[in-house]
Amino acid sequence: MAVYLETDRLTLRHFTETDAELLIELDSDPDVMRYLSGGVPTPPAQIRKETIPRLLGQYEKWNNTYGTIAAHERTAGEFIGWFILRPAADGPFDEVELGYRFRKSAWGKGFATEGSTALLRKGFTELGVRMVWAETMFVNRGSRHVMEKLGMTHVKTYHPELPMIEGSEYGEVRYEITRAEWESSVLR
Repeated sequence: MAVYLETDRLTLRHFTETDAELLIELDSDPDVMRYLSGGVPTPPAQIRKETIPRLLGQYEKWNNTYGTIAAHERTAGEFIGWFILRPAADGPFDEVELGYRFRKSAWGKGFATEGSTALLRKGFTELGVRMVWAETMFVNRGSRHVMEKLGMTHVKTYHPELPMIEGSEYGEVRYEITRAEWESSVLR
């Protein structure tokens, strides 16, 4: 397992072609998928034929620097979910998206904050990132709370065309943090 980053409790690594079952299990939990698809699981064939090749292609496209990264609880080695640190498809490399998705059993344990904090540090100190952004549904209070704990600022609420799922009428929110803002918060 090639390690991308480690924290006190997490090991983050690139996905491999043999990880489809981990993603199938993660995306089959209606609670995990609540704010993404209204609880509808991602079809296993889609994960095998589209998701895994897309994730592997991200590493190739961005020279193993950015992409979707598997998260394992460090002591037991258990897969708990993933993080994203990547530029938008047509965006500049110094503006990257931060995201995360976890098994329900990992919720509320600080893993999202811990891993995201380490990814912000890596992005701002090693990768030359100027700004990090994250988006979620307005009603996803858990994810918004993580963004706020990271020092990210709510910059807009917008209403894209979303599937009709519970809370979609309130729209999406975008949070951002710049390198200067992050450096200022780290030095406090």
